[in-house]
Amino acid sequence: MSLTIHFHPLASFCWKPLIALYENATPFTPAIVDLGDAESRAAFLKISPTGKMPALRDDARDRTVLESTIVVEYLAAHYPGPVDLVPADIDLALAVRQADRFYDFYVQEPMQKIVGDRLRPDDKTDPFGVEQARDQLRNSYAIIEQDMQSKTWAMGDTFTMADCAASPALFYANKVEPFGDNYPAMKRYHDRLVQRPSFARVIEEAQPYFKFFPYNNG
Repeated sequence: MSLTIHFHPLASFCWKPLIALYENATPFTPAIVDLGDAESRAAFLKISPTGKMPALRDDARDRTVLESTIVVEYLAAHYPGPVDLVPADIDLALAVRQADRFYDFYVQEPMQKIVGDRLRPDDKTDPFGVEQARDQLRNSYAIIEQDMQSKTWAMGDTFTMADCAASPALFYANKVEPFGDNYPAMKRYHDRLVQRPSFARVIEEAQPYFKFFPYNNG
């Protein structure tokens, strides 16, 4: 197997390329990174100097690919499968990329702000920043609710990279800013994502690590 993905099973941005890999049954070697372990961290920093996950190593093409969206784009270009995650049509591809960016910047990032604040020492928390993040999530929920009124997936009837991005974004966002009853179309979309075999597998593999997620301490 020429592909190795360096990741952590709990990291939301790592879930996006994992979903892409499972969608097309692309063979790969998983390499779990423990940034808290000096040896694992040092080895990973040689692959990704910023220390950010995920990182994809392709020995066959002697390439290291960083950033979750770029990893999925790379897989779509060089290891395509039956699920066309990035359409060949340029306008459709742009729409997919725009949705991908929306879920990363306006759902994942504010979600991570809330999670990160829960991990801070009590005297270093940022309540104002957390409330801003919650406002951003609620605004994003309203946008998604409107967008998903009559669609199955983010782009309509076809599962794409945008859904790979939406899956971890909505899964974790619901943990920190629960959907409640105000966003039924978004909730149905979330439930379809969770039931998608590729994403269900990612969630199952992360189960042993969920005990480390800061659910109720903030």
